[in-house]
Amino acid sequence: MTSPDPNEPSVAVVIGLGLMGCDIAAIFLAGGYQVTAVEPDAAGWPTQRERVQQSALQIGADRGAASTLIIVSQVGEVNWSGVSLVVECVPENLVLKQRVFAELDEQAPEAVLIGTNSSALRVTDIARACRTRSRMANLHFFLPAHLVPAVEIVQGEFTEPSICDRLAEIMQRLGRVPIRVARDVPGFLANRLQHALMREVFAVIDEGLATAEDVDAAVRFGFGFRYVAAGPILQKELAGLDTHFAAGKVIYPSLNNCTEPSPTLRRLVEAGKFGAKSGEGFRPWPPDVAGPARERYEKVLGAAVRLLRDDVEAAG
Repeated sequence: MTSPDPNEPSVAVVIGLGLMGCDIAAIFLAGGYQVTAVEPDAAGWPTQRERVQQSALQIGADRGAASTLIIVSQVGEVNWSGVSLVVECVPENLVLKQRVFAELDEQAPEAVLIGTNSSALRVTDIARACRTRSRMANLHFFLPAHLVPAVEIVQGEFTEPSICDRLAEIMQRLGRVPIRVARDVPGFLANRLQHALMREVFAVIDEGLATAEDVDAAVRFGFGFRYVAAGPILQKELAGLDTHFAAGKVIYPSLNNCTEPSPTLRRLVEAGKFGAKSGEGFRPWPPDVAGPARERYEKVLGAAVRLLRDDVEAAG
C-alpha cells in the first residue's frame, strides 16, 4: 500500500457506515487519505467509529488514523475541497441509491469520481437519470472489505472508460486487486460465479445429498482450500483441462439449473432466519457464538492476506 498520488486530491467520501462502509473508510484511512463519512443515524457514530478504528488497525494503519474520520449526517454537509472520489455504501435498494446519486450529481464537483458499492444492482440503472453519469461506475468491494483484496470495477453503459482506469489506479495504490468488468450485467463477475456455486449448494441440501455442515467442509477443506493458492482456471490447467472436460461431460447434465432461489433458502428467509445477523439460520446464532465466529473468520482472512501478500502486490 502506498500513499495517495500527490497530484490527486487525497480526500475520500464514504456514504453509509454499515459494515461495508466502515471497512471501506478504514482502507482509505490506512492508505493515507482523509475520509468524510455520511451517516444519518448519529446514534450509531461511536460504534461505527470504533469499527473503522479496529479495521484500520488490522491492515496496518497508525493507531490515530480513525481519529481523523469526519462524520456528517447528510451529503449537503460534505466539504468538497480536496475530494477525489465518493464510494456509496447504502443498502441494496435501487430507489435509495438513485436518490443518493441524484444528490451527488448536483453537489459533488464534476472532477470527483463516483462509485457505488452495489453487489447486484447495475450502476447503469442507478445513474441513468444523472447529468454527470459518465463519471459513475461500480466499485464493488467484498465483505470484510478491508481484508478481502479484490475490488470489482464495473463499467456501466454510460461510464467513460478513463474513469475505470483512474479508479483502478487508486485501488492499486491502496493495496487492492482491481478486477475490471467490461459490461454491466447482473452480479458482475465474482457474484455470478459465487451464485452459480450457491445454487448447487442449496440444491444438494434440498435433495438431502448433504447437510449444511458437510457442504461447508467440502468447500473449505476440499476444492475451496486450493483456491487460496490458485484461481479455478489456473488450478484446472495445473491439473489438466482434459480431466475437467471428461468430468464435466458426466456431471453437467445433473447440475441444478433452476432460475428461482431454492425452496430451503426461501423458507429460511421467509421465517426471518437470515443467519448471524438475525440470531438464527441453519443453526442458532446467539451473540456469544456469533461474535467469536466473526472474529475467527476475520483472523483467518488476515492470516491469508499476510500469506499471499506477494501475490496480492503482483496482481495489483
